[in-house]
Amino acid sequence: MVIVLFGKPGAGKGTQAPRLAAALGVPILATGEALRAAIREGTPMGLAAKAAMDRGELVADDVILGIVKETLSSAPFANGAILDGVVRTVPQADGLQRVLADIGRKLGAVLVFDIADGEIVQRVSGRLVCDKCSAPFSGREPGESCEVSGCQSGQGGGTLVRRKDDEPDAVQTRLDQYQQKTAPVLEWYTKQGARIATIDAVGTVDEVTNRAKHALGL
Repeated sequence: MVIVLFGKPGAGKGTQAPRLAAALGVPILATGEALRAAIREGTPMGLAAKAAMDRGELVADDVILGIVKETLSSAPFANGAILDGVVRTVPQADGLQRVLADIGRKLGAVLVFDIADGEIVQRVSGRLVCDKCSAPFSGREPGESCEVSGCQSGQGGGTLVRRKDDEPDAVQTRLDQYQQKTAPVLEWYTKQGARIATIDAVGTVDEVTNRAKHALGL
C-alpha cells in the first residue's frame, strides 16, 4: 500500500509517518532521505542530482521523481511505502502517478492532516532545539539548558533556541507558500478520484495516530 501524507507544514506528518509505517509494516520514503541515499549509493538518478547540486542548482522534478521510482522499485519497498514530503506541487503529483503506473503500483490513499493556521503558528513557534545537539523540545523557554545526557550547558553543552524558520513570521510565510503551491494538489487528487481521508490533526500524538489508523482500516 502506497500512502501519501499531506498537510500544512507543522501539521505533524513527520511525527505520524513512523507510527503509520510501523502499523502498516512498510518503510517511509521521504524526499530528502531518498535523495541523500541515491547520491550515497551512486545510482543514475543520484548522480544526476549530485551534478545539479554541484552546479548550485535545484534538483529538477524529473530527477526527484526518478529517485522516487528507483526507491519504490527496490526490494525494501515491495509491500508499499509511506510517502512523506514527496508531493508538494501538482506536477509532482502527476509525476508520481506516472511513476506508480510505470512500476505497476497504485496509490492507496492520501491522508490529509487538517489543522488551522493559527494552531500551527502556535505549535511551531513553540518548538525549540538545542543549539549543540539539535534535540527538540516543546513547552520550554529560549535560553534554558539542554537536558539531554552529556549535553548539559554547565558542562559545555547547549542551550535551547528557536530556529529562524520557526519564528512566527517565517511560519506564516511557509503557510502562504503552502496555500499557493501545495494546497491545489488536494483538488487535483480529488479530480483524479483518489481515496482521500481527512484527519483532525489537533490532539495528542496518540489520538491523531489512532484517527489515521482508523481511516486506513487498521
